[in-house]
Amino acid sequence: MNSEFIIAVHSLVLLAHRPDGMASSEEIASNVCTNPVRVRKVMSCLRKNGFVDTREGSGGGYRLIREPGDMTLADVYRALAAGSLAPSWCSGDPNADCLVGSNMGEVMNAVFCGADQQLETYFQSITIGQMLSRLTAKARA
Repeated sequence: MNSEFIIAVHSLVLLAHRPDGMASSEEIASNVCTNPVRVRKVMSCLRKNGFVDTREGSGGGYRLIREPGDMTLADVYRALAAGSLAPSWCSGDPNADCLVGSNMGEVMNAVFCGADQQLETYFQSITIGQMLSRLTAKARA
């Protein structure tokens, strides 16, 4: 799982928690414990995919443009991290004269594609609003 997904979910939940639904990249970065440049990169992708909008100038920043209950983790995953479970390297050689060596890459790719689909299905059942509710319940406990 790549860190952009985690930054995106954290950022969206933070914006959902804010009464005005808005925060600057510096405020988000401070809350996430990362660099504002990384936050801006992630937020740019979220903006392109219709999760947030930006407001320039003093008091500006990022604001939610979708309801927290309408954004699933699967939506965020598809926008930022889909396919990230697959390794960038697979063992074997497709031209090898060996059943294992010549087919392992293709078989492992199918395994990771299946895992990616299972993860996306699971993420489909969780919304940004539910994530905020979980945090609120944890704070009350």
